[in-house]
Amino acid sequence: MRLISLCALAMLTIFSTSQVFSAERLYIYTENFPPYNMSTNGRAFEHSADKIDGICTERAKAVLDQSGYDYRMKLRNWNYGYNRALSKASHGIFCTTYTEERAPLFKWVGPLAQNLWTIFAPPGSTFTMEKLEDAKGKTIGGYRNDVRSEYLLKRGYEMSVIGSDDLNPKRLALGQIDLWIAERLGGPYLASQQDIEGLVPVYSFNDVDLYLAMSPDTPDEVVENLNKALEAIRKNGTYDAIGTKYGL
Repeated sequence: MRLISLCALAMLTIFSTSQVFSAERLYIYTENFPPYNMSTNGRAFEHSADKIDGICTERAKAVLDQSGYDYRMKLRNWNYGYNRALSKASHGIFCTTYTEERAPLFKWVGPLAQNLWTIFAPPGSTFTMEKLEDAKGKTIGGYRNDVRSEYLLKRGYEMSVIGSDDLNPKRLALGQIDLWIAERLGGPYLASQQDIEGLVPVYSFNDVDLYLAMSPDTPDEVVENLNKALEAIRKNGTYDAIGTKYGL
């Protein structure tokens, strides 16, 4: 009987230890969205943090390192990482736009950066816009679960949405879409990786904050500690130094 009790106690100890370990390990996802997040090798997927770079990535790493939490960081397509962050405890995704609609879906760490939504026309285009409504009747490229695409879809714009933003510059250049909604810095950077130069920024709007969004089942204490770590890297100059490195 005593042997059974000891075995049960040992199993309970192992289970409890694994639960604590699991709670302290964070699983963080991002996408190719240069210059904010990107593979250092130009690949669509990366399995380790040292193969992922960018403004948001460096700031997210600095926060996670400052917090002391064990973490795993991977680069996947946006839809994959977004859905895992929605549904799995201690999972997160960056850099994610904070909106009123998204606010209750996640627990938020940030802001890590800002971006400016921009509509691009193909190279050589003479199309102009005075207001967002000037894009009505045009097919606008975007990607799934992206806040910019969701914003336009809800307002009745004609969207052509795919699983990853990587192909949209090529689609724009080939005339498969009329316009592309992206980020003012990130759009041209992403296009250049596809050997597309000269995109025409025709309209910019909605300067927004970008965050690390943690799953709603992530313990509040973890989120609080991550935000404290962010404040610490702001105070010690790391946050601004990373921005300066990327010309911000």
